[in-house]
Amino acid sequence: MIPKEILEKVRLIEIRSRNVVNDLFAGEYHSAFKGRGMEFAEVREYLRGDDVRTIDWNVTARTGSPYVKVFDEEREQTVMLLVDASASGAFGSVRQMKGEVGVEISALLAFAAIKNNDRVGLLIFTDVVEVFVPPKKGRKHVLRVIRELLYFQPQGKRTSITNALDYLEKVLHRRSVVFLISDFIDEHYERSLQLMRRRHDLVAVSLFDPRERALPDVGFINLQDAETGEQFLVDSGRQEVRAYFARQQEQEDERRRALFLHNGVDEVSIDITKSYVDPLVRLFHARVRRRG
Repeated sequence: MIPKEILEKVRLIEIRSRNVVNDLFAGEYHSAFKGRGMEFAEVREYLRGDDVRTIDWNVTARTGSPYVKVFDEEREQTVMLLVDASASGAFGSVRQMKGEVGVEISALLAFAAIKNNDRVGLLIFTDVVEVFVPPKKGRKHVLRVIRELLYFQPQGKRTSITNALDYLEKVLHRRSVVFLISDFIDEHYERSLQLMRRRHDLVAVSLFDPRERALPDVGFINLQDAETGEQFLVDSGRQEVRAYFARQQEQEDERRRALFLHNGVDEVSIDITKSYVDPLVRLFHARVRRRG
């Protein structure tokens, strides 16, 4: 039995998400992601002016006459939510933790997808794949996705984006829109990112709390890495220490942005102390403008 408080949270998230989707989100989502793939429909004889790249060489060889493949634009899509549940998500300096904001963003994207008649799937990961929910349509399925995000207890604490992307690459058999929702406290996942981007429309949703990027001036503080348990005693009263900390975080941000830009991955950066709706809408508008 699912605890009553979880069901109440699911219901509250549903109300919030559906209101946002109905008011201002669905149109932007539809415009940004419609018709991203093509599916095979039939073959027909080659006609003068046809693109030679569409020739079906197997049928042509069997019949002795040139045939081409005909494709239809997909009316519906598969949307996969790839959600980081590692221990670093249990951090938030104001109202919510990164993991909680990740759940709300997942719900918002899921409701926008089903309003567009898309299928929605879920993969929750830490340093292992924790949960995989195959993509389906409908409100009932989306509510199950949200319950999984709220209810499950992760086995791992660390992060492996590589493991998550590699697993998803094996189980996704058609082109999909993949939202990778994480704080990206990880490294060495570029090759897996490249492979995923080659076959799918990959969007990175980067979550951060401003407190992670700037130490407060409060003297000696004990910092602990949530994923490894390693502890550090830091004198935050020293300006050079605060400057070094800020510089390290800025360099990490720059490396991540350069990685995504180089591989053609759209990224939206979400400050969890502020509204996440506006940055998402701006991302969608940018995609629409780019498509012309």
